[in-house]
Amino acid sequence: MTLLDRPVCPAATADAPTASPAAELPGTARLLSIAGGRRYGLAVLVDALGAGLLRPFLLLYGVGVIGLGVGTAGLALSAGMLAGLAAVPLTGRWIDRGARSLPVAATLLVRAAGVAVLLVASGAAGFTAAAVLLGIGSQAFPTAHAAVVAALTDGRLRDAALAAGRALRNAGLGVGALAATAATAGGTGALRTLALATALACLLAAGLVWSLRLTVPPAAARQDTPVDGPAAEGRSGTALLGVANLPYAFCFDVLEVALPALLVTTLHVAPAWSSGIFVGNTVLVITTQLAVVLWISRRSRRSVLAASGLVLALSYLGFWAAGSLGGTAGAAAVAGVSVLYTAGEILYTGTGTALVVAAAPPARLGRALARWELSSGLGRAAAPAALTALLAAGPHLLWPVLAAATALGAALVRRVGPRV
Repeated sequence: MTLLDRPVCPAATADAPTASPAAELPGTARLLSIAGGRRYGLAVLVDALGAGLLRPFLLLYGVGVIGLGVGTAGLALSAGMLAGLAAVPLTGRWIDRGARSLPVAATLLVRAAGVAVLLVASGAAGFTAAAVLLGIGSQAFPTAHAAVVAALTDGRLRDAALAAGRALRNAGLGVGALAATAATAGGTGALRTLALATALACLLAAGLVWSLRLTVPPAAARQDTPVDGPAAEGRSGTALLGVANLPYAFCFDVLEVALPALLVTTLHVAPAWSSGIFVGNTVLVITTQLAVVLWISRRSRRSVLAASGLVLALSYLGFWAAGSLGGTAGAAAVAGVSVLYTAGEILYTGTGTALVVAAAPPARLGRALARWELSSGLGRAAAPAALTALLAAGPHLLWPVLAAATALGAALVRRVGPRV
């Protein structure tokens, strides 16, 4: 039986908090096989490796290879991210017409095209065009990927499959970034080689995904399965989840922007502290996320998502307190609190998308995922400017404001989130 002929699972309707115990869920390898087969798992890994090779050095490519100013290159990258956000709702509607593997393949092909434009670009216009294509492909990928996993799995198995795919992708990004770091010692030629390797990785991943030929029959895609009980009552709150998600989404830039600024400019310690915390966070996410998702499989997704906001808020207050210590003692305290922060991040990423998929009507799955990813993208786009502005206004202003906003988001999730 091919995947084209294989019946897909309908989107979950009302997963009870007591659904499948963790002990009954398979391991990572089996989860990846269920969620699209070995080809899809390989495609996710290849794509992540390619993104890890290029993403951290795209600005360097614009400045060092094409010869743009830092400001011009930064504006081009921002334009690419905004264009990518605009493409997310369109991706959601495409999914709601029954497409599954094709949108994923399309995002990979668009990224390959972006790298191809990057390789031949000679000025600001070419670099901007490449950034737009790369932004569209990158921003639309999470929505399309979640729809594929949702089509092939159900209930808590789907949650675990999403977590396994996320862990695999994080590992690929990390390995790709390490390889790129080593390769950049070669200068301009190495950057061009990294770009070419990224394009080839995207093309290979697109071919693997395309071969799945996974769709949902249009008639099934148009049907809304009637749902009674808590899940049906909670669906009216799915739109508000995007509002609640905005402060949650700041958490990623806390690690990449706020903590380095706190460590270097306030505590006056070596940048190696920031690098060490980042590496520790990455390792913990990769190695523990699936186990955590299995552990919380008996609990309501809404409750876990709300709890993750409280854990993140507590970690922000911890960073505030650690910053008052100063010097090496403060840096060590920040490193300790970062473990609590990582726990909140794991709970957040392990339940957010799963909650949206579980609560969305089958015919509106794509639009529901698009709203969620759009809110995440908007939060991440606003985070660097907001965090640095708050930090510039005063080191004691950033953390309480961030903690209060995240706690309010958690309260909103708890009040209006779907009870699944």
